[in-house]
Amino acid sequence: MASAAERIFKQRDIIDRNALAEQIEGIVRECGAQERRPRVVEILQSALASGRAEIQQRLNAVPSQGYRASAEQAFLVDQIVRLIYDYVTVHAYPAANRSSSERIAVLAVGGYGRGEMAPHSDLDIGFVTPFKRSSWTEQVVEAILYLLWDLGLKVGQSSRSLDETVKMAQEDLTIRTALLESRFVWGDRGVYEEASLRFWNEVVANTASDFVRLKMVERDDRHRRMGDSRYVVEPNIKDGKGGLRDLHTLYWIGKYIHKVSAASELVDVGLLTIDEYNRFRKAENFLWAVRCHMHNITGRAEERLTFDLQRDVAELMQFADRPGRSAVERFMHFYFLNAKTVGDVTGLFLAHLDEAMAKKGRRFLPSFIRKPRKLNGFQLDRGRLALPDDGFFAQDPVRLLEIFHLADVHELEIHPLAMRAAQRDARLIDKVLRRDPRANALFLEILTSPRDPETVLRWMNESTVFGRFIPDFRRVVAQMQFDMYHHYTVDEHSIRAIGLLADINRGKLKQDHPLSTAMMQQLGSKRVLFVATLLHDIAKGRGGDHSVLGAEIAETLCPRLGLSPAETETVAWLVRYHLLMSATAFKRDLADFKTILDFAQAVQSPERLKLLLVLTVVDIRAVGPGVWNSWKRQLLSDLFEATEEVLRLGHKQRGRDERITSKKARLESALRLPADTFAAFAKTLPDAYWIAEPDDIIERNARHLLSNAGTELAIDACFYPDRGATLVTVFAADHPGLFYRIAGAIHLAGGNIIDARIHTSSDGMAVDNFLIQDPLGRPFQEQSQLNRLTRNIEDALTNRARLMTQLDAKPNALRRADAFKIAPSVLIDNQASNRFTVIEVNALDRPALLNNLALALFESKVTLHSAHIATYGERAVDTFYVTDLFGGKAENKNKLKALETRLLEAATVKARVKAQAAA
Repeated sequence: MASAAERIFKQRDIIDRNALAEQIEGIVRECGAQERRPRVVEILQSALASGRAEIQQRLNAVPSQGYRASAEQAFLVDQIVRLIYDYVTVHAYPAANRSSSERIAVLAVGGYGRGEMAPHSDLDIGFVTPFKRSSWTEQVVEAILYLLWDLGLKVGQSSRSLDETVKMAQEDLTIRTALLESRFVWGDRGVYEEASLRFWNEVVANTASDFVRLKMVERDDRHRRMGDSRYVVEPNIKDGKGGLRDLHTLYWIGKYIHKVSAASELVDVGLLTIDEYNRFRKAENFLWAVRCHMHNITGRAEERLTFDLQRDVAELMQFADRPGRSAVERFMHFYFLNAKTVGDVTGLFLAHLDEAMAKKGRRFLPSFIRKPRKLNGFQLDRGRLALPDDGFFAQDPVRLLEIFHLADVHELEIHPLAMRAAQRDARLIDKVLRRDPRANALFLEILTSPRDPETVLRWMNESTVFGRFIPDFRRVVAQMQFDMYHHYTVDEHSIRAIGLLADINRGKLKQDHPLSTAMMQQLGSKRVLFVATLLHDIAKGRGGDHSVLGAEIAETLCPRLGLSPAETETVAWLVRYHLLMSATAFKRDLADFKTILDFAQAVQSPERLKLLLVLTVVDIRAVGPGVWNSWKRQLLSDLFEATEEVLRLGHKQRGRDERITSKKARLESALRLPADTFAAFAKTLPDAYWIAEPDDIIERNARHLLSNAGTELAIDACFYPDRGATLVTVFAADHPGLFYRIAGAIHLAGGNIIDARIHTSSDGMAVDNFLIQDPLGRPFQEQSQLNRLTRNIEDALTNRARLMTQLDAKPNALRRADAFKIAPSVLIDNQASNRFTVIEVNALDRPALLNNLALALFESKVTLHSAHIATYGERAVDTFYVTDLFGGKAENKNKLKALETRLLEAATVKARVKAQAAA
């Protein structure tokens, strides 16, 4: 590649090596040996700082010039290294008559060798000597390294003889790759040239195919570590899929095979076309700009584009807000388009490479051995679908859909050159083609394929055919969702949801989703579900309710795809209400029968219920890893089964009294107590308890209460595998403020409450059940964890611990959430339940939020009966079922207004320390 100096203007504004060398000479003349070094370090530190400041100023002035900034950084470091080498070899350790072994070549390796560095990149440097190191060379290398370290540079270094360099490169792929990019910086050029010659003759010769294979394995492993998608919303700019390292891999392969000295020469050797190279350079320039800005903002080698950095980088790169889209969303949209470009160029590069290197024969075997007969004019090239000529799509643009349909039906890969042609000719898809029944039928068959629609739809999206054929989908391509909940862009999320739906349909996820798998086989029209899954988020980013807008799109698009009026109506309903089931399951009390009745009234039919269940499951699972858990599965299953019963039998089939009697009978059978003893015990628990709690918890509670009868405080904690959480039961004398103290104690133990049910027995004892997980959504299982939970709650309820002081002292663990601004809101609903006032609080999630809200409820003199806690990334949604002190709904307008004010304050203020809180 061209040297850094050749790409830089006004070099002396960055660093003037000659002037600095004269200053160092002056210091040497003026000072003794002991005084020189600190002054030399001071001069070089100043030069490094001023050079970095100049480079940063240039980048801020033209914020998209990332490639230039990276070259300027490497140039600056070059001059520093040369000055240090000269000072050490001339003044610190001079050698009048050096032997043949007392020669050193200083090499830049890795990214520094390419002449590209971010402001805080590691300095990868190699020292090569012709023979085994002498005492002089060891002294020189050590002195150079200490000076570099004193300048605050993070140095990755090696010191080897020529023989050692060759031997290590032969054995270690990482060393071989680093030396592949080596560049002479200073010292003995003859040693460098000999090292370079031996590297190419003794290391590289006859190993090209092995190097390519190892590099592809290394790349795939790196992608898996980074999430295996270029559409994650907090991408790693350097090592993530679609990042700089992918582009570097192409250059390494090209250089290893063809000895290219610059990326532009990849065109000359036939591995990229001119257009592909230009796209390569534009993407690389943008990624370098982003990376340099990130380093400048953080003052360290930060490679992950986190939410807080996204705002800052967007501002530095001069992205502005637009109607319906913030500056940061526009910036990230552009980032994902560049990441997509990296993927496109990589695929085409590998296609050219495959043509040049691969042996003849099939590259990919479909599920059957015989060659597919009907390819409708398409050809097979070593098992991949290819075009007979370059104008094949133009002759009949429907073929732009047909190639993907054939790839799905015959389970074939598509040749990258055919993908390139599809991307080029996607512009042929116009209004006429979109109305073509044949084209729409092909698309619908791809979408509803029983094989692998996710992969084929992703290919369609990469080629831009998808967005051209469904223009509304094109609007969400590479569109990020600026929150901590969604892990992927909208288009990637939707395609992943289709893949999950296909897996459920094939029975591949039966163990994780037995109910959804069973319901899938009972659906009257599976294609309704596939289309609804595709369209559920299609209207995001339009400034309105995406569910309502998406339903309108469905009403227009579904007839075009060939769906009947009834199917169209169902798809539109599913899109309109695709969030209803999760909102009901996670934010409402499923033990309150009105919750079930209201949900059943909205759903209206068993078929819609089945469709909505499966759509809800794949929507949540496709959000990202770790979002789905057994607790959510259980809640959705409970809601489905209760609603299905109402829709099938009617709400009077199983009355409240019958349910209570049935549960008591099952508990009596399990406990085997004398009838009188059991009757007395059962009478102490209110009817609401029997309705709300499942049989297994009722039995565990009963054994706990009976064994601790007569005590004022007894706590039980256990792993509860059915819900993927830890069950904590608190049996204590009931008193106001009990819940907020328990919530605070659980938080101090590192737990998050995901569900709480509050009961009071007729003899004045609280029977409170909490489901708890750790901050990563996992249950506490170790006995030491359970003991800590129990101890914390005991200390809080017996006043052995100063709860509020400890809560204030606990550090904030949700720093990432600080990048978001969520205006808290409080919704008070007296219609959602027949017995309770339902309060929903939306706020920025943070430690002790639930404790603060519980304190506000206590201060407002309302009685809490159940709490349901949901988090969506940085957003917390906490729902409380309360009554007034007399057991009725809270309906006084003044009191409700005061309650709303207190809750808003609790949701806004980080710490609320009040005298009465410690009482």
